[in-house]
Amino acid sequence: MKEIIKSKEKGNLVVISGPSGAGKGSVIQGILKEEDNLWLSVSMTSRKIRGQEVDGKEYYFITREEFEKKIEDGELLEYTEYSGNYYGTPRGKIHEHLEAGEDVILEIEIEGALRIKELIPEALFIFIMPPSMKELKKRLERRNTETEDKIIRRFKRAYQEINEVTKYNYVVVNDELEKAIRKVQAILLAERCRVDRIEEVYVGNEEELLHESLVDHKNLVNPESKI
Repeated sequence: MKEIIKSKEKGNLVVISGPSGAGKGSVIQGILKEEDNLWLSVSMTSRKIRGQEVDGKEYYFITREEFEKKIEDGELLEYTEYSGNYYGTPRGKIHEHLEAGEDVILEIEIEGALRIKELIPEALFIFIMPPSMKELKKRLERRNTETEDKIIRRFKRAYQEINEVTKYNYVVVNDELEKAIRKVQAILLAERCRVDRIEEVYVGNEEELLHESLVDHKNLVNPESKI
Protein backbone atom coordinates (compact mmCIF):
# COMPACT_ATOMS: atom_id res chain seq x y z
CA MET A 1 0.00 0.00 0.00
CA LYS A 2 1.40 3.38 -1.05
CA GLU A 3 2.09 5.82 1.78
CA ILE A 4 0.38 9.18 1.53
CA ILE A 5 3.64 11.13 2.05
CA LYS A 6 6.93 10.75 0.23
CA SER A 7 9.81 12.32 2.17
CA LYS A 8 13.19 13.37 0.83
CA GLU A 9 15.59 10.45 0.79
CA LYS A 10 18.67 12.60 1.41
CA GLY A 11 20.03 12.40 4.95
CA ASN A 12 20.68 15.27 7.35
CA LEU A 13 24.12 16.69 8.06
CA VAL A 14 24.33 16.76 11.87
CA VAL A 15 27.02 18.86 13.55
CA ILE A 16 27.66 18.06 17.22
CA SER A 17 29.89 20.36 19.29
CA GLY A 18 30.59 21.30 22.87
CA PRO A 19 33.43 22.12 25.23
CA SER A 20 36.21 19.60 25.76
CA GLY A 21 34.98 17.36 28.60
CA ALA A 22 31.27 17.78 27.87
CA GLY A 23 31.04 14.17 26.71
CA LYS A 24 30.33 14.62 22.99
CA GLY A 25 32.14 11.45 22.03
CA SER A 26 30.32 9.31 24.58
CA VAL A 27 26.93 10.63 23.47
CA ILE A 28 27.72 9.98 19.81
CA GLN A 29 28.98 6.45 20.44
CA GLY A 30 25.80 5.71 22.39
CA ILE A 31 23.65 6.88 19.46
CA LEU A 32 25.65 4.90 16.91
CA LYS A 33 25.05 1.69 18.89
CA GLU A 34 21.27 2.15 18.66
CA GLU A 35 20.70 3.84 15.29
CA ASP A 36 21.30 2.13 11.94
CA ASN A 37 20.85 5.07 9.58
CA LEU A 38 23.85 7.08 10.80
CA TRP A 39 27.39 7.52 9.58
CA LEU A 40 30.10 9.19 11.66
CA SER A 41 32.59 11.27 9.73
CA VAL A 42 35.97 10.85 11.44
CA SER A 43 37.86 14.11 11.86
CA MET A 44 41.54 14.63 11.15
CA THR A 45 44.11 16.12 13.51
CA SER A 46 47.79 16.91 13.71
CA ARG A 47 47.96 16.20 17.45
CA LYS A 48 49.56 13.11 18.96
CA ILE A 49 47.57 9.98 19.84
CA ARG A 50 46.43 9.89 23.48
CA GLY A 51 46.09 6.78 25.63
CA GLN A 52 44.16 4.00 23.89
CA GLU A 53 43.08 6.07 20.87
CA VAL A 54 43.18 4.30 17.50
CA ASP A 55 44.06 5.94 14.20
CA GLY A 56 40.93 6.07 12.02
CA LYS A 57 38.56 5.65 14.96
CA GLU A 58 38.80 8.71 17.22
CA TYR A 59 40.67 10.71 14.57
CA TYR A 60 42.88 10.31 11.55
CA PHE A 61 46.24 11.25 13.04
CA ILE A 62 48.63 12.90 10.58
CA THR A 63 51.61 15.22 10.82
CA ARG A 64 51.30 19.00 10.77
CA GLU A 65 53.00 19.06 7.35
CA GLU A 66 50.53 16.49 5.95
CA PHE A 67 47.61 18.49 7.35
CA GLU A 68 48.81 21.72 5.74
CA LYS A 69 49.15 19.90 2.41
CA LYS A 70 45.50 18.78 2.65
CA ILE A 71 44.46 22.38 3.35
CA GLU A 72 46.36 23.48 0.26
CA ASP A 73 44.76 20.75 -1.87
CA GLY A 74 41.21 21.64 -0.70
CA GLU A 75 40.58 18.23 0.82
CA LEU A 76 38.94 19.60 3.99
CA LEU A 77 35.38 20.81 4.43
CA GLU A 78 36.56 22.95 7.34
CA TYR A 79 39.52 23.15 9.70
CA THR A 80 40.71 25.06 12.72
CA GLU A 81 43.76 25.31 14.96
CA TYR A 82 43.15 24.54 18.64
CA SER A 83 45.74 24.31 21.44
CA GLY A 84 48.55 24.31 18.89
CA ASN A 85 47.10 21.49 16.76
CA TYR A 86 45.05 21.37 13.57
CA TYR A 87 41.60 19.75 13.51
CA GLY A 88 39.52 19.37 10.37
CA THR A 89 36.77 17.52 8.51
CA PRO A 90 37.79 15.54 5.40
CA ARG A 91 35.32 15.95 2.55
CA GLY A 92 35.70 12.24 1.78
CA LYS A 93 32.42 10.38 1.53
CA ILE A 94 30.12 12.86 3.28
CA HIS A 95 28.11 13.66 0.13
CA GLU A 96 27.86 9.98 -0.82
CA HIS A 97 26.37 8.98 2.54
CA LEU A 98 23.91 11.90 2.58
CA GLU A 99 22.64 11.00 -0.90
CA ALA A 100 22.20 7.39 0.28
CA GLY A 101 19.72 8.65 2.89
CA GLU A 102 21.99 8.38 5.92
CA ASP A 103 22.34 11.11 8.52
CA VAL A 104 26.01 12.12 8.70
CA ILE A 105 27.40 13.17 12.09
CA LEU A 106 30.30 15.58 12.39
CA GLU A 107 31.87 15.89 15.84
CA ILE A 108 33.81 19.14 15.55
CA GLU A 109 35.00 22.16 17.51
CA ILE A 110 32.76 25.23 17.79
CA GLU A 111 34.88 27.32 15.43
CA GLY A 112 34.68 24.67 12.72
CA ALA A 113 30.95 24.21 13.31
CA LEU A 114 30.30 27.89 12.74
CA ARG A 115 32.27 27.74 9.50
CA ILE A 116 30.06 24.88 8.33
CA LYS A 117 26.99 26.90 9.30
CA GLU A 118 28.12 29.58 6.86
CA LEU A 119 28.65 27.00 4.10
CA ILE A 120 25.66 24.73 4.83
CA PRO A 121 23.07 26.68 6.89
CA GLU A 122 20.47 23.91 6.49
CA ALA A 123 22.61 21.49 8.52
CA LEU A 124 21.46 20.52 12.03
CA PHE A 125 23.55 21.91 14.90
CA ILE A 126 23.48 20.32 18.37
CA PHE A 127 25.47 21.67 21.33
CA ILE A 128 26.41 19.26 24.14
CA MET A 129 26.62 21.17 27.44
CA PRO A 130 28.21 20.01 30.71
CA PRO A 131 25.89 20.12 33.76
CA SER A 132 28.20 22.65 35.46
CA MET A 133 31.67 24.16 35.13
CA LYS A 134 32.66 22.34 38.32
CA GLU A 135 31.75 19.00 36.76
CA LEU A 136 33.55 19.96 33.56
CA LYS A 137 36.75 20.61 35.51
CA LYS A 138 36.43 17.20 37.21
CA ARG A 139 36.01 15.45 33.85
CA LEU A 140 39.06 17.16 32.39
CA GLU A 141 41.13 16.18 35.43
CA ARG A 142 39.89 12.56 35.34
CA ARG A 143 41.28 12.13 31.83
CA ASN A 144 44.79 12.26 33.28
CA THR A 145 46.19 12.84 29.78
CA GLU A 146 47.14 16.52 29.91
CA THR A 147 49.22 18.90 31.99
CA GLU A 148 47.65 21.27 34.48
CA ASP A 149 48.41 24.21 32.17
CA LYS A 150 46.53 22.57 29.26
CA ILE A 151 43.57 21.77 31.52
CA ILE A 152 43.41 25.44 32.59
CA ARG A 153 43.52 26.57 28.94
CA ARG A 154 40.74 24.15 27.99
CA PHE A 155 38.66 25.30 30.96
CA LYS A 156 39.05 28.97 30.00
CA ARG A 157 38.16 28.20 26.39
CA ALA A 158 35.05 26.32 27.55
CA TYR A 159 33.70 29.58 29.01
CA GLN A 160 34.08 31.24 25.62
CA GLU A 161 32.58 28.30 23.72
CA ILE A 162 29.47 28.09 25.88
CA ASN A 163 28.65 31.65 24.83
CA GLU A 164 28.20 30.35 21.27
CA VAL A 165 25.30 28.04 22.22
CA THR A 166 22.65 30.42 20.82
CA LYS A 167 24.05 29.85 17.32
CA TYR A 168 22.99 26.19 17.47
CA ASN A 169 19.56 24.65 16.83
CA TYR A 170 19.48 22.50 19.98
CA VAL A 171 21.29 22.20 23.31
CA VAL A 172 21.52 18.96 25.32
CA VAL A 173 22.88 18.97 28.88
CA ASN A 174 24.95 15.84 29.45
CA ASP A 175 24.29 15.31 33.15
CA GLU A 176 23.36 11.63 32.75
CA LEU A 177 24.75 9.93 29.65
CA GLU A 178 21.72 7.75 28.86
CA LYS A 179 19.34 10.71 29.14
CA ALA A 180 21.57 12.79 26.87
CA ILE A 181 21.65 9.99 24.27
CA ARG A 182 17.83 9.73 24.31
CA LYS A 183 17.48 13.48 23.83
CA VAL A 184 19.74 13.53 20.79
CA GLN A 185 17.88 10.52 19.35
CA ALA A 186 14.61 12.42 19.79
CA ILE A 187 16.06 15.43 17.98
CA LEU A 188 17.18 13.30 15.03
CA LEU A 189 13.76 11.65 14.80
CA ALA A 190 11.95 14.99 14.94
CA GLU A 191 14.17 16.41 12.19
CA ARG A 192 13.34 13.48 9.91
CA CYS A 193 9.63 14.31 10.36
CA ARG A 194 9.92 17.98 9.39
CA VAL A 195 7.36 19.22 6.87
CA ASP A 196 10.07 20.73 4.67
CA ARG A 197 11.38 17.20 4.06
CA ILE A 198 8.15 16.28 2.23
CA GLU A 199 8.67 15.87 -1.52
CA GLU A 200 5.13 14.91 -2.44
CA VAL A 201 1.72 14.16 -0.93
CA TYR A 202 -0.21 11.43 -2.71
CA VAL A 203 -3.97 11.96 -2.92
CA GLY A 204 -4.95 9.92 -5.95
CA ASN A 205 -7.91 7.93 -7.27
CA GLU A 206 -8.08 5.58 -4.28
CA GLU A 207 -8.35 8.45 -1.84
CA GLU A 208 -10.97 10.24 -3.99
CA LEU A 209 -13.07 7.06 -4.21
CA LEU A 210 -12.82 6.59 -0.44
CA HIS A 211 -13.97 10.17 0.13
CA GLU A 212 -16.93 9.74 -2.25
CA SER A 213 -17.99 6.48 -0.60
CA LEU A 214 -17.95 8.16 2.83
CA VAL A 215 -20.04 11.05 1.50
CA ASP A 216 -22.54 8.68 -0.14
CA HIS A 217 -22.83 6.64 3.06
CA LYS A 218 -23.49 9.73 5.19
CA ASN A 219 -26.10 11.01 2.72
CA LEU A 220 -27.92 7.68 2.84
CA VAL A 221 -27.99 7.73 6.65
CA ASN A 222 -28.85 11.45 6.86
CA PRO A 223 -30.07 12.83 3.50
CA GLU A 224 -30.16 16.43 4.79
CA SER A 225 -26.54 16.47 5.94
CA LYS A 226 -23.97 18.54 4.05
CA ILE A 227 -20.22 17.98 3.77
